[in-house]
This record gives sequence, C-alpha cells and structure tokens, in this order.
Amino acid sequence: MKLSNYYLPTLKEAPKDADTLSAKLMIRAGLIRKVASGLYEWLPLGLKVLKKVETIVREEMNRAGACEVWLPLVQPKELWEESGRWTYYGKELLRFADRKEAEFCFAPTAEEVMTDLVKKDTTSYKQLPFCLYQFGTKFRDEIRPRFGVMRAREFYMKDAYSFAANDADANDWYQKMYDAYQRIFKRCGFEFKAVEADTGAIGGNFSHEFMVLADTGEDAIANCPACGYAANTEKAEIQAPADLAINEADLKPMEKRDTPKAYTIEDVAAMLNVPTSQLIKLLVFTADGKPVVALVRGDHELNEFKFKALLKCNELEKASEEVYTQVTGSFVGFAGAQGLKEKNPSVMIYADNYVKNIVNGVSGGNGKDVHMINVTPRRDIKVDVYADLKMASAGDKCARCGKEFTFTRGIEAGHVFKLGTKYSASMGANFLDENQTSKPMIMGCYGIGISRVVAAAIEQSHDENGIIWPAPLAPFDVALVAIDYASNPEVKKHADAITEQLEAAGLSVLLDDRDERAGIKFKDMDLIGLPHRLVVSSRTVKDGQCEYKKRTEKESVRWNLDEAVKKLLQAAGK
Repeated sequence: MKLSNYYLPTLKEAPKDADTLSAKLMIRAGLIRKVASGLYEWLPLGLKVLKKVETIVREEMNRAGACEVWLPLVQPKELWEESGRWTYYGKELLRFADRKEAEFCFAPTAEEVMTDLVKKDTTSYKQLPFCLYQFGTKFRDEIRPRFGVMRAREFYMKDAYSFAANDADANDWYQKMYDAYQRIFKRCGFEFKAVEADTGAIGGNFSHEFMVLADTGEDAIANCPACGYAANTEKAEIQAPADLAINEADLKPMEKRDTPKAYTIEDVAAMLNVPTSQLIKLLVFTADGKPVVALVRGDHELNEFKFKALLKCNELEKASEEVYTQVTGSFVGFAGAQGLKEKNPSVMIYADNYVKNIVNGVSGGNGKDVHMINVTPRRDIKVDVYADLKMASAGDKCARCGKEFTFTRGIEAGHVFKLGTKYSASMGANFLDENQTSKPMIMGCYGIGISRVVAAAIEQSHDENGIIWPAPLAPFDVALVAIDYASNPEVKKHADAITEQLEAAGLSVLLDDRDERAGIKFKDMDLIGLPHRLVVSSRTVKDGQCEYKKRTEKESVRWNLDEAVKKLLQAAGK
C-alpha cells in the first residue's frame, strides 16, 4: 500500500482533552478521531488493528467450539423487564421510545437478548451444552467518558454466552473460555494476568478479569507472591487483623473538640495531631432505597463492591445530604457513629475489620465543626457487622495464606463470568431434564473489549517516539520509507521491487512514497509503530544498499539490496 494513496492524517500534537497516553497516540497516529464525548471514528489504520484483534478472537472462539451469531443493538424494554434490570441497571442504560412510543434501549450488554434467543428453540437437556458469541457495538452512557476508547460510551466488543444443563458442563465451558482467553492474549503479544474480579452489573457468582499489565493501567492488582492468588483491588480478599487485646486502663473518656473548617480527614488529623489511621470515617448509603452506615479507618477507602456484595442489594448509592442528616442527625462530614443506634435503632451499622482495633480514636462529633476524641469502637459504637470492606492497599495480607500483597497495575481487556441461573430463571429459559423436570439453564458470560485491546496494546508498548505494535496486531508488518521516490528512478525501482517481493511472501508493506523530507517520514513511521522499517534512498542505492531498523531498537544497520527481502523475512519470522 502506497502512503500517498492511504488516508493517514498524523498530528504533531494531541488534542488537550486526550487524557491518556493511548488516546494521545491513537489520535496523533491517525487511528481514531473524536466525534463527541465518548464517541470515536475509527480511521483505516486503526480499523486494521481492530480487525486483527477480531480475527484472533474469532479463531480462538471457533477453536473452543463456540458458534457465532449477530444480535441487534436496539433491544426492547420487555426483555429487560423480564430480567429485572430495566429499573436498576442505572443511567448508563440509554433508553428511548420509537415512533409508536414503544420503549427500547441501546444494548450495553447482551444477556437479555441472548437468553431470549436461546429459550425459544432449546427445550431439552439433549440440546445442551453449547456456547454462542457475537461481535458488536455496545453503548453505555458513562457519566464521565475518559481514557479515549478504553472508557468510551460506544465501543466494540465480543460477548459470548454458554448454556448448560448441569454444573459440570457449565464449569467445563467456563474453563474452555478461560483457556481460550489465555491463548487470545498470548497471540496478541501481551504481558497479562488473569485475576479474580467483582461481577458488577452483569451479576453471577464468580469471575476472572484478564488484565493487560501496564504501569499506566487504570486498575490496581493485588498479587500474593506466596500462594499465587491475584485479584483486582475491588475483589481482593484481605486477611482480618487479629483482635488487639484492650486494656481498660488505657481507655480514655470521650471528649468533644472544636475543629472549625476541618472538612477532610487530613485537615482533622492535622488539627488534632493524630495519624489518619486513628480516624473513623462514617459513610451513609442507600441499599435498594434503605439507609445503611459504613465505617472505615481514615487512611482506608471503602470498597463499595464488597459492601454491595455483603448487603446483597441490587443498587447501592451514596445517600443524599438530606438522607445523611436524617440518619445521623448531624451535618455531612461531622457525624459520628457513637450513640447512633440509640437515636436510630433501625439503621444497620457495618464496619471494616480494621475499625475494630482502633483505641482512643477520632470520630465526627455530631455537631457543626466538632469532632469527638477518645472513641473506641468496641466500647462506644454498636456495630452490627464487622467485615472485609476496605479497598486493598499496601500492607494488606492475603486472606488465603496470610502473606503480604504486592501490587501491579493493569487494564481490563477481557472478563469471564459464571452467571448461574440469574437470567435463565427470571426469563424462563428452561429445559426438560432426563426425568422430564423443567429446570433453568446454567449460564456463563465471556466478554472481550476489542476496542479496549487496541488501546491496551499501546499503553503496554510504546516509547517517547510513538507506538510499538506487537507484531500480531501491527496494521502493516513493514514500513518501507522511500526517499526521493519521485525524483530518482533507481529508488523507485528498488522500493517497488522490494514491496512486491515482501507482499508476495506474505508480509504487508506500507510504502512511504510521499514527497516529504526524510525527517518527517521517519517521525511518522516511529509514531505509527510498525515492527520493521526499511529505508531506500539515493544515498543507499548508490552503494547498492538499504537501511533496516527494528522498531524496538535504536540503531539502524545497512543491508545489501539483493539480500534485503531475505533478511527482512528472517527478521519477521517468516
């Protein structure tokens, strides 16, 4: 492909609103353009990478025995009412009415429509198990789209669903998909890790995320170097600290302290000259509309995913200021849980395990600009449930073996779920077993963000000059930079001949035949990141040579023109 005929608008600078490295490089390298918040156009170079990922995924899904289908992007309200998600999925579900006032949504996922498809034609255990998959556009109306195509409102993904008559077959399909994902990400050329994860809005009882490892990744991963357990910090199970023995003589009476304009944990800690670990942070939520209270240490972050799982609720939201005041009888930021059960016996108080060991700590004083010192939860707060409610952080220990976690960062590119009967039971996707008894099918769900994979590849592999594509995902294998292509017949002859021979041997070539300065051509080729670069110029052909440089290396080497094709095929592993 000649670059003079190819639509590849590169930029020297990225737009100011590009907020990640991959977004900046994808825009500068001419892979994508932004249409609106969270909406992107995919240009020819970007689409070639997207399709390469799609091909790898399709081949491995077919190898695992799954069958491809094509499902609609627009889905009727009735299906989502059957599953119960129409009302509680949240504002990310874009709802609309057609000209007949019938209500629909743009698919953020495909559990409902896939379950509806299968239940129409599957009636017997003899037809099970099987797995269906599709590639398609999804839309989630994110409140704050960010990170380029990694958290866009519209995105392209592969989603698959398995249906089984028993747990053994369901587990077998889960393992098949897990293994297929391992092969997919290896074929993409990634460093990655499969970690246990929260099931989120999809539901189910078990899941793994496939994380592409990158220092710039949006997700933190807790790793246990001893037993091998790994999970994202939303899911990571933390060993509860041993209960400290409390000496009654060490306990001091509670006292109020004025803390004017101390609105943050750090402000309060500094004003009272105590570490943030001595503060007790009170948070009020509504769980399916019912107020609940959570307590965590001041230096810890509440893990809302764990809290929601503990409460077994569909929706967990931070309480409004009005509800906060009704529950605590105090101002936001100054409420304390001491005496709360006496004032409001019906409210449930949940506390993280680490709160239990605070002695003579600091809590809100239940008054404007007031905090209470010498609060000891085991004495002063009637906690209903202590549980693992904190986000995993440095110093935490693995709940399975007790060794301290190490932390890395990654980008979620794939997710596999054990759904069980969450959707089949509510939507009537039943089958008759050997005894002619009707039972709900056991489901699994398996997604890969195809467009996210492209961005993840860039986040993991780049340098100061641009993208460094892993070879399996590169839009072209070779950048052939022809300098003086139009003005020097010898340059044109050798560049065309090498291009023709490489393409005949199975390599794709982007021939830069533009009438541009050499420096501009080199910068563009480094920016778009093709694995191999060959330079043919007036200077090199005079010596019967060309220059070769691998994208991952700094220096170029000279090759004889008559050996260039053979050597490049060897360098490309052909």
